[in-house]
Amino acid sequence: MATDPGVLDAMTPPGYTFPTIRLRQQQNDPSRDPLVLVACGSFSPIHYVHLQMFAMAADYARNETNYEVVGAYLSPVSDAYGKRGLARAHHRVEMCELAVKHARQPLMVDPWEAQQASYVPTAKVLDHFDREINQLRGGSSGKKVRIALLAGADLVETFSQPNVWALHDLQHILGDYGAFVVERANSNIEQALSSLREWRDNIHYIPAIISNPMSSTMLRLLLKGNMSIEYHVPREVMDYIEANGLYKDEMVAAPDNKKAKSAEGSSS
Repeated sequence: MATDPGVLDAMTPPGYTFPTIRLRQQQNDPSRDPLVLVACGSFSPIHYVHLQMFAMAADYARNETNYEVVGAYLSPVSDAYGKRGLARAHHRVEMCELAVKHARQPLMVDPWEAQQASYVPTAKVLDHFDREINQLRGGSSGKKVRIALLAGADLVETFSQPNVWALHDLQHILGDYGAFVVERANSNIEQALSSLREWRDNIHYIPAIISNPMSSTMLRLLLKGNMSIEYHVPREVMDYIEANGLYKDEMVAAPDNKKAKSAEGSSS
């Protein structure tokens, strides 16, 4: 069930503005269906594999579906997620902004989720995007935009794990929105998808021609060991990490939030 618009309005922080600078409200090809991709995760720190996911999904949508990507968003989790190694939200938002600054994709950073005082389930985050893009801005080219979750296969594997995702949230995410899933190293996607047959038509699996096992966890380990992360993250992100002394020690942004950890998983 979609989140009540009044609830979403009440959650909107003072001074917040939904980013639309790269959102195309007119399609290049009106015969296609407009699509906006949303990646939710920690992004602590963001790295090239995160960015490559958007390029791979755009290629897949163009070549394998009738969708046209008119916008794409990174939505960092809030400090309330309480994950080990989670830099403060304002740092992660800024690093994401630096990472997408020169992106060729219509890629933006939405700080709405990151600015929340409490944990926000992914289903509610997608409702936020649907409201901002379809209800408040009328979609693209007069058509309703398909909002879809963009995720790595490692995250999708958690969909079938007990006590990680609420069933009603999975129904809303996969049934009402859908997902574009990018292959990740060492992921057993076939096993994961076998338990998600109910929503198979809404799940688009994107094989990785070049496999890259890099993760934010690995980057934090390199930084903690005083080793270079050059060529794994954009130069601006690396400079920001160095200037702010991030990840020298494992950090926790806030006390562990049991609700966050039991209700839903998040990418590294």
